[in-house]
Amino acid sequence: MGRHADPTPTRRRASLPVVVAAAVAVLLVAGGLTWFLSGSGSCDTRRTVEVTVAPELGSLAEELLAEPVELEGGLCAVAEVTVQQPLQTVGDLAALEADALPDVWVPDSSLWAVRAGNTELEPMGSFASSPVVLATSQDAVDALGWSGSAPGWAQALAGEQALAVPDLATSAEGLAALAAVRGALGGGEDADNAVVQAVLAAQRGPATSAAEGLDAGRSGGVDAPLVPVSEQEVYSSNTAAAQQDEDSSLVAVYPTEGSPSLDYPVLRIGAPTGDAETAAGAIADRLTSDTARDAALDAGFRDADGSAPGNAGDAGIREEAPPALALDPAAVQALLGRLSSLASPSRILAVFDVSTSMEAPVGDGTRATLARDAAKATLSLVPGEYALGLWAFAYQLEDGQDWTELVPIRELDADVEGRSQRDILDSQLDTIPERLSRGGTGLYDTTLAAVRAAREDYDPTAVNSVLVLTDGTNEDDGDGLSLTNLLIQLSGNSDPERPIKVIGVALGPDADLAALEQIAEATGGEAYSAVDPADLQTVLFDALRQRG
Repeated sequence: MGRHADPTPTRRRASLPVVVAAAVAVLLVAGGLTWFLSGSGSCDTRRTVEVTVAPELGSLAEELLAEPVELEGGLCAVAEVTVQQPLQTVGDLAALEADALPDVWVPDSSLWAVRAGNTELEPMGSFASSPVVLATSQDAVDALGWSGSAPGWAQALAGEQALAVPDLATSAEGLAALAAVRGALGGGEDADNAVVQAVLAAQRGPATSAAEGLDAGRSGGVDAPLVPVSEQEVYSSNTAAAQQDEDSSLVAVYPTEGSPSLDYPVLRIGAPTGDAETAAGAIADRLTSDTARDAALDAGFRDADGSAPGNAGDAGIREEAPPALALDPAAVQALLGRLSSLASPSRILAVFDVSTSMEAPVGDGTRATLARDAAKATLSLVPGEYALGLWAFAYQLEDGQDWTELVPIRELDADVEGRSQRDILDSQLDTIPERLSRGGTGLYDTTLAAVRAAREDYDPTAVNSVLVLTDGTNEDDGDGLSLTNLLIQLSGNSDPERPIKVIGVALGPDADLAALEQIAEATGGEAYSAVDPADLQTVLFDALRQRG
């Protein structure tokens, strides 16, 4: 047999210098590994800082806070990040004991701080910012004529384009957009009515969530709804589409007055002392550092100076920051309270005067045609779960009584022999000018009958009311109720378990506003005057705002 070579490597004795060098290297590696595993060579004491952030900041915060923050005296701040919707955190602040709360909170907006009750919150800076915009498709922008010049907030949100407004209770973007409408119009009743129109228009439209609205915007088409969102969400959505080689038509619309911004405040909760205070401050410093700023820009946010993220134009947003539209958190909270009355559906019996005085000319028509048009415009905004009915009244219209039922109260989306309640009401409103009747106005008898009918048809889940629109005074015969008797009947027959509010609308200078005010006071309702008949539509919108 032939001789085979020995496959075992030759072993040689290492020289002393080599052995020493290897030993030193081992020691250095071991020491470095020990330092790495401990996070720091001087982390003698680790103080955990609980950090809760808005969902869109989750991955950013986790990356920024992955390593402990070294402090003097061997102290290290170690963050534990929790992702949570701001509304849930607000609930926790009210319900949990202090030791169960986070140490640092980064919601998407300072608006949430106003809703935090008596919890002590100390602002420590801002993580990022993002203007609130209206997202939709480029096709919709072109069709609306907004490519060269964007509309104002009120025009955009009260126009014909469908809206997908997020839940106002959970969305700072949606609430900021509505506050922008109010602020752009200078506040006051007219501004409040514009907000009501925007909310009702959103409720009236198709049941489209904000997520579905953004999907429609990405897909393109002229019917894509307007969605109040942060600019960063548009950027993020389009960037994700590009990374997957998908086309996106989603763009941000910047209303002319400017935009409120989500300011992502870094808030310290409570009043910690000693190491706890130092550690929380260190975590807040890291979240407001230049490193955090750069990471936020990369994710599509802006910094405090309004600097845009890279490739802004390619991601559906613009390079230039929009003018800042400041919001007063306390005023926004008050607005939320006023809007909360719209959360419950209405159940309204509308009672329209058809006496001959409604023939009085107004502009190109009459009071009757004005009332018809204003009511139809309001009806077009009301969401489908609202229930409405319609009466007409004058003097002895039907079987000796002063009123007649045109449409019973039903939900607007109800199907009635193949037609919706909304369509039936719309058709009956068209007949108002043709129904004018001579003889007088049985205002008091009709009001009492309407309240009784509404009470018989009471819905405990809705705001129940009677809306009486008249341009005159009570002109019934001797058998009719007097104002005194009417007020006695309304007060004596009131039912706290089934309250019916009367909303009186006095149309024109001849209407008896004083009587309507007394009727409204007796029922907990409101009375309105439209001395200038052209104000009627505004009055009807305001009546809806005050219905709760």
